[in-house]
Amino acid sequence: MAFQLDNTNKTKKNESSFDVDSLLKKEIQIFGTSFSNKKKEAFYTELSVLLHAGLELKDALELIGEEQRKDIDKKIFQNIVDELISGKNLSEAIKTQKYFSEYEYYSLQIGEKTGTLKKVTGELGVFYQRKNEQRRLVMNALSYPIVVICTAILAVFFMLRFVVPMFADIFKQNKVELPWITQQIIALSNTFEKYYWILFLFIIGVFVFVRVFKNKDWYKKAYTSFLLKVPFVGNFVRKIKIAQFTQAITLLVSAKVPLLNGIQITEKMIDFYPLQKALRKVEQNILLGKSLHQSIKSESIFDPKMSSLIKVAEETNQVETIFNRLTYQYTKEIEHQSKMLSATVEPLIILVLGSIVAVILVAMYLPMFKLSTVIG
Repeated sequence: MAFQLDNTNKTKKNESSFDVDSLLKKEIQIFGTSFSNKKKEAFYTELSVLLHAGLELKDALELIGEEQRKDIDKKIFQNIVDELISGKNLSEAIKTQKYFSEYEYYSLQIGEKTGTLKKVTGELGVFYQRKNEQRRLVMNALSYPIVVICTAILAVFFMLRFVVPMFADIFKQNKVELPWITQQIIALSNTFEKYYWILFLFIIGVFVFVRVFKNKDWYKKAYTSFLLKVPFVGNFVRKIKIAQFTQAITLLVSAKVPLLNGIQITEKMIDFYPLQKALRKVEQNILLGKSLHQSIKSESIFDPKMSSLIKVAEETNQVETIFNRLTYQYTKEIEHQSKMLSATVEPLIILVLGSIVAVILVAMYLPMFKLSTVIG
């Protein structure tokens, strides 16, 4: 059995693809107007339960829509129900709503074609549950270091902008001979006072640059290449993306999607350049007659153990079971690495930034001894 995926290539290039990890980007909405992954988890889980209980699809969607607290969410479900009434199926109704991805559309479409819609909705609920868990792990690992960095930067800014100039004036008035380190800190403070606005313009420029070029292939290649080389963080991000890949394949294979089609869909769904590039090569190798484990083995982004397990899956016809097992393993590894990352990065940041503040304080207080002698 095969599914026609040619129309996926007709997606406009200037449209941004759905960011599956949206862990720290589009998933965070200040006013909560987005149909977030947390809501999707609840939606698909409840829809699966209602369908298994024997409710009609339209009745189930109306029931879920009535439970929504926000008007914008109720409108989303009402629009989907209206599309169903007009003769469309669920996948087509979902596609008309901007809050849903191509991955959801094709998963539901395959579920409808194969008569496994109940199972697919349940698997989508599990998929978003695991993705939300990954997001929480990332947030837990990065939240404290980010707070520490921001606080320290503000402290250093305050000291260079206000404290150091105040001490410099006192030293100048009393004609105190300054140590070398104090001279350097004062020079840095004077430079910062004159040109700090350039730093803010640079930061704004970086945000604008990223916003404009983030969907360009050359930017994705350069950014992900740098990210993967960052100690601890690179391997952590790589495993998150591999876990998303195994989750997606598990869901699609469980819906009786041919493996090649599953790889094609997953390639469009996960917006991570190295993985997309690897999956394109895997797809080409499979079309040339190679097996999946041979194709994956030749790509460095995948772990060797993955190729070995997939080889067993192909020999025993247990692809869904093995990919589900891989997803579980990677999820546990991500959970462990997030704790290790937090435990490693936090003291390192505190040590570095604490050293910077200590150097500034020592540089300011060294001349105080000479100043007390002059005043005495």
